[in-house]
This record gives sequence, C-alpha cells and structure tokens, in this order.
Amino acid sequence: MRRGWFFWVLLACWVVDPALAQHAQHAGHGDHPITSLSAEQREDLRNGRGMGLALAAERNQYPGPSHVLELGDKLGLTSAQRTQVQAQFDQMHAASVALGEQVISQEAALDRLFANRAVTDEILTTTTAAIGATQARLRAAHLGAHLRMVGILTAEQIRQYAALRGHTDPVPTRHRHQH
Repeated sequence: MRRGWFFWVLLACWVVDPALAQHAQHAGHGDHPITSLSAEQREDLRNGRGMGLALAAERNQYPGPSHVLELGDKLGLTSAQRTQVQAQFDQMHAASVALGEQVISQEAALDRLFANRAVTDEILTTTTAAIGATQARLRAAHLGAHLRMVGILTAEQIRQYAALRGHTDPVPTRHRHQH
C-alpha cells in the first residue's frame, strides 16, 4: 500500500511540475536510464531541434525559421525580416527546449513506473495522456514558427526557399479565390 501511495504522489508531482517529480524519484532511488528515448532523441529534445515535427509545414511551403536564417542571403532577407525571423526562431527554440526537457522528464517517470512494476491502467492512461499533451505542445511550437514565416516572407521568397530546400512539388502558397 505504501509503495502505491508513493507513486501516486510522484505522479501528482509530475503532472504539476516534472522537475519536482524527478527530484522526488531520485530522493530514494538510483538512476535508471530512459529506455523509451535514444541518446540522440534526448539530445534533440534538449537542444530544441525539429526532429521532423514540422514536416507537414516544411513540405507544403511553410518555411522554417532556422533554415530561413541559414538561407537569408540567398533569399534576400531585409534587415527587418532577419530581425523578425530571428525573434520567431528564438521564441520557438526557447519553448522547444523547455518542452523537450519536460518530455524527457515525463518519459523518465514512465520508464521508472514500469521498472518498479508500479503501473496500473489508470496511471498508464494518465501518464501517457500527459506525455502526449506535452508532445503536442512541442510540435505546435515548431509548426507555429513555420506558420508565422508566411507572414514575414514574400511569396517569391517562399518559392525560392522551397526550391533551395528541394521542395519543388507544385503546392499552392495560399488558397485564394479569383473573381
């Protein structure tokens, strides 16, 4: 009974603050590797990398801020555009790093629950739903940055970007009705 109580407290802490749950977990237990994430995935999450989360945008002519900055000279970005793109990148990156750390913490907690044989159907449902919600916010942070690029770049810059990135499939840049 006492062991089950500890994990409910741990789960409650984790939902409120993943760092608190991680600290509570380490208070009485040794480190356990996260078996659900590879070292590369953890590194990508910690560094706010895209990991293909925004491919729906990228492949449909919604440029990514990181690549727009890399291709800035070829795209002929103005200084105002560079400033706007950099601000969007910084915002997306900060959110992605924070959310990435949260995913890592949540996956570690899930892994520990399994390692300690403390998983029930209810805990599994709650835990995986929380992980899914964090992953959704992470993906939205990346996709949102792509979405905002369309408001910063010109239609010609978007076409150039697509060509430079190898996305030459004809995709309409916007749905417009012609009268």
